[in-house]
Amino acid sequence: METALQPLLSSSRIIQRHPANPILAPADVPYHPAMVFNAGVTKYENNYVMVFRNDYGDEEQQTILPHETTNLGIAYSKDGVKWDVAPTPCWSWNDEEVIRVYDPRLTVIEGRCYMCFAVDTKHGVRGGIAVTEDFSSFEVLSLSVPDNRNMVLFPEKIGGAYVRLERPFPVYGRGGIDRFDTWISDSPDLRYWGNSKLLLGVEQVPFANDKVGPGAPPIKTDRGWLTTFHAVDIAPDRGKNGWESAWKKRYCAGIMLLDLDDPSRIVGMSQSPLLAPEAAYETAGGFRNHVIFPGGMVLEDTGEVKIYYGAADTVECLATADVNDLIRLCLEGV
Repeated sequence: METALQPLLSSSRIIQRHPANPILAPADVPYHPAMVFNAGVTKYENNYVMVFRNDYGDEEQQTILPHETTNLGIAYSKDGVKWDVAPTPCWSWNDEEVIRVYDPRLTVIEGRCYMCFAVDTKHGVRGGIAVTEDFSSFEVLSLSVPDNRNMVLFPEKIGGAYVRLERPFPVYGRGGIDRFDTWISDSPDLRYWGNSKLLLGVEQVPFANDKVGPGAPPIKTDRGWLTTFHAVDIAPDRGKNGWESAWKKRYCAGIMLLDLDDPSRIVGMSQSPLLAPEAAYETAGGFRNHVIFPGGMVLEDTGEVKIYYGAADTVECLATADVNDLIRLCLEGV
């Protein structure tokens, strides 16, 4: 039932969930995680590559193991739908300061694959950037100070600089509550970052009241950089909604268009969700229900855009749309 605190939201009519959803579930992974989700997906050396997050626990008992059991898995595909999963995880960072690495995002720049990731440490949440050529070894190039995460890289330099979107956690500076926004920074070398400025505030998104942050790395179109974002609303009257004793948040996917030469300028943005939790695998039976988190976006030569997203913090899914429809949605709202 719709209330002032919990309005009903629906997905855009231009986007289609893939009939094979979920395209990756815990049962597809040979080393038996309880959840696989929030994957980064890209095309690399003529294959689709997915690096996904594994969390471990007991699905029947609806319990999870401590955070340090989280790691990253790797899968490959010829069509972006059916995936061959490697028999072991591809990365867990062994460092006494590091608790876990998670939520990867993949971007190919000049033939090399870069992975943004979040890392929980004993002294706060940090955002990192690593580079890999084989997905079995990763060179860490950059780590932010706490608290920052949800970083994504643009696939080419803009104005001579690398550019990333990010979502810091300024709890103290925002009155001690969740109120997290999307920022943009640049770098001469992918290691040292600055010139940071606000890109998108929570108050600019009609379907968010808690936080907004980057989703999939942007894709380049002739009208601008097309990029998804996650938008979160919270309502005190929500119930259990998953394995946890209380889960009062809802995650939707939004979409916006950024200027090609100055990506700190928003050219257009849909005023309603691109994807809202509606399907059964998004709204029930998951670790955290009513969650859609976009992490990968591939533009095909045909104009089809594949959007990969985690659902209910438990499975990985796919939705598709035409690139021109997505641009029109950003510019005209239809």
